[in-house]
Amino acid sequence: PLKLDGPDAARAFFAGCLAESDPAGECLWVAHVDGQSNCIHLSRHDGEADSAGFPVKSIVADAVLHDSAGIFLAHNHPSGDCRPSKADCLATRRLAAAAGALDCALLDHFVFGGADFSSFRRLGLL
Repeated sequence: PLKLDGPDAARAFFAGCLAESDPAGECLWVAHVDGQSNCIHLSRHDGEADSAGFPVKSIVADAVLHDSAGIFLAHNHPSGDCRPSKADCLATRRLAAAAGALDCALLDHFVFGGADFSSFRRLGLL
């Protein structure tokens, strides 16, 4: 199985996922990992030109179904600006709280804009 043992491995993996997505619209990728950082479930949620679908209930349901120990998120900004938006921050905080109540950690959320990316963890937002 794919091992996402840290932010660098996860970022590189998601860069490949997003390279295959439509660059004109936002797309959210969610990777669930077990306690050994093995990817046990991967989902994709397509959004619009200016917003990614962020189905918190579905992501949490997947965490329960797969007994996830952690979750990595990644989405793109077609504008090329990799800074998290206010909506990104609010949705990420909601998901972190819901997942945390299930003993599942939100490990990081990456926002890709062109060749650049930002990490919620590195920005101190998680």
